[in-house]
Amino acid sequence: MLKGMEVTVVGGGIGGLAAALALRQRGAEVCVLEQAEAIREVGAGIQVSPNGLRVLEALGLGAAFRAATVRGQAVSMRDFRRGREVVSLDLSGLPEAQSYRFVHRADLIDLLAAASREAGVRVRLLQAVRAIVPGDPPRVVCRTGDEGRADLVIGAEGLHSVLRPALNGAAAPFFTGQVAWRAVVPNTVGHPAEARVHMGPGRHLVSYPLQGGRSVNIVAAEERRDWVAEGWSHSDDPANLRRAFAGFGGDVPALLEQVEAPGLWGLFRHPVARVWHGAGVALLGDAAHPTLPFMAQGANMALEDAWVLGDALERAPDIQTGLAAYQQRREARVRRVVQAAEGNAWKYHLRNPLVRGVAHLGLGAVGRLAPGRLVGQFDWIYRHDVTAPGQGA
Repeated sequence: MLKGMEVTVVGGGIGGLAAALALRQRGAEVCVLEQAEAIREVGAGIQVSPNGLRVLEALGLGAAFRAATVRGQAVSMRDFRRGREVVSLDLSGLPEAQSYRFVHRADLIDLLAAASREAGVRVRLLQAVRAIVPGDPPRVVCRTGDEGRADLVIGAEGLHSVLRPALNGAAAPFFTGQVAWRAVVPNTVGHPAEARVHMGPGRHLVSYPLQGGRSVNIVAAEERRDWVAEGWSHSDDPANLRRAFAGFGGDVPALLEQVEAPGLWGLFRHPVARVWHGAGVALLGDAAHPTLPFMAQGANMALEDAWVLGDALERAPDIQTGLAAYQQRREARVRRVVQAAEGNAWKYHLRNPLVRGVAHLGLGAVGRLAPGRLVGQFDWIYRHDVTAPGQGA
């Protein structure tokens, strides 16, 4: 059904580009509209877990992606005071197809953009979209007043999607009581190929290497009553970040000393969209199901969406049947992932020192006596393969 179908993807991020490539490889004529002056991402690092890696492999990007990433060898949970390791989850024995990868978001965007263009996807820049109007055919209205039509329009424009409220009505997100800083600094501490979670009262800091180990990605979350506006473009004084984590030991002080202009954003909770599709239109990624960053699954869920959307449309006799199958195959899974992310942060933020001490002793004991239990508790996320033959048939 996709052969010759005209598809417009609004948003040139990870999900939008992956969807464009997946649809183009199945024969669709695809155009990506991006409001920026270039397809680029100035963000920080992300973790691509095995479920996301399988999609990149299926898109033919596995070798190039592995070359641009660091393979994670472990997840190290650490007490905040001296950076003492509480427990380590060994990932080194996992097969290549189940490996965890640390990548700078810009490197993944570059890879997807280059592959999309090479496949014949048209990319139009400086296209700020004001409205996506469902219909037969659906319309895309730009802020310049220009209009475009296609057989299918995909809203992959993230948290501030213009399509989501058109399908679901307005929904006000609520502040979770947490903010997060992000930064990338040189790896002057010899940070190994592992994700370190430094756990403290009311806050935690995650660090892992990027770009061949030359740099380190930092994401630091703190509970607080006041908040900043939602988004990725806010910067903060690094002194505020260092002050918030002044009691942390280990490598944390040396890493934070190098931070020059950290990004800061308030963490808001959005409900998963009830309606993902309408007449000739569909939501994808954060536009449909934004998630908090405490399971590192935002990019992975967008990659899964992209593959399933292409597969569902290819199997279906018409667009609307395909879109209905897409939501049916994805909704329960993403709801469960979103809920898991919501419930994860408190485990890192225990304030009572006695409770924290007992919890850390328990983690250490489980790690020594049943290490597979810790590694395997999220197999339902990481072992899931949306690209498997017959998946969702």
